[in-house]
Amino acid sequence: MPAVASSVRIIPQSGIRQLAEIAMSMDGVLRLYFGESNLPTPDYIKQAAIRAMEEGYTFYTENAGLPSLRSAIAAHYRRLQAVELDPAREIVVTASGVQALNLGIRCALDPGDEAVVLTPAWPNGSCSVMMANAVVRDVPHLLSGGRYRVDFPALEAAVTPRTRLLVYTSPSNPLGWVATAEEQRGLLRFARRHGLWLLADEVYDRLYYSGASLGEPVPSILRLATRDDAVIVVQSFSKAYCMTGWRLGWLVARADLAANATRLNEFIVSHAPSFAQKAGETALAEGEPELLRMLDRLKRNRDLCLEALHGIGGLTVPAPDGAFYVFPRIDGLRDSFTFCRRLLEETRVGLAPGSAFGEGGEGSVRICYAAEQSILEPALERFAKFLR
Repeated sequence: MPAVASSVRIIPQSGIRQLAEIAMSMDGVLRLYFGESNLPTPDYIKQAAIRAMEEGYTFYTENAGLPSLRSAIAAHYRRLQAVELDPAREIVVTASGVQALNLGIRCALDPGDEAVVLTPAWPNGSCSVMMANAVVRDVPHLLSGGRYRVDFPALEAAVTPRTRLLVYTSPSNPLGWVATAEEQRGLLRFARRHGLWLLADEVYDRLYYSGASLGEPVPSILRLATRDDAVIVVQSFSKAYCMTGWRLGWLVARADLAANATRLNEFIVSHAPSFAQKAGETALAEGEPELLRMLDRLKRNRDLCLEALHGIGGLTVPAPDGAFYVFPRIDGLRDSFTFCRRLLEETRVGLAPGSAFGEGGEGSVRICYAAEQSILEPALERFAKFLR
């Protein structure tokens, strides 16, 4: 009997999903394991999708996405990042941020190549590398002085003649870490020096609390890169606009990679749903007031988490600058999945195990603070009591 391909069997199941499936069989769970807000998609976006369907946006579009949406994305970068992009040659609309991630990685790697991934990180990046029949080299962030940092000496040590790609996420899932301008410059210099593609997952760029004002985005790597640099940026509508279920994202890349990503789109999804693309245009055009309200709520939730966890013995809690996660490190913890399973079974609090985020994640747990405070407060109380 034919066997399933060995290249598929080596892809591990997400530890987050494993924990979630246990939780979904239980009643009364305070669910903080998934990376999504429990706010519904705003009505103005839903109404835009309805209008689009009524106007006939139910047919095929270009593989790279509607020209009107690509132009709207280019205008978005011009306004928020002071970056000029060619919407016809450098932007590809995708059916979710994870598809953009997969597409960018597939265009950068051949079988047997190697990718260096800064971890702890959302596991989909590493798994996409493995799905391309390439090899992952984890390089954990350093925790120093209450802040995570890029370990540049470890990056240098990880490079081999087969290395073709460097992947990092800022703001980070799960750390909430945001790369400084100097760290961004260092990563870009490193990629140039070693002839690597540099892939930046910037999906959480609007969820940022340390800017001059709330709503200021994290500066994109595109501000530092030239249009000839081997840089790929992955983006999504999911987090900033509460559109996780819509599966809509985009990729920005050098024109040659973008052209190949467009070609591959035909054989993967053809294109993102046409009416969802029109709704995405509306989200970019009208989304700022709703985004600011959400950011104010998220910042208050972040501060609630930091206050609730402050002073608990054996717990190290670096303050996150972005995204909507805290990633407390628990002294002496060697098996975060078993810890989270016990926490779930004994207290009905669902957190994500740090081991799900690669090397450097073990010993920690991820708390998603995008839930309303009626869920967050009792979950934090139970977690603190369980630790004590």
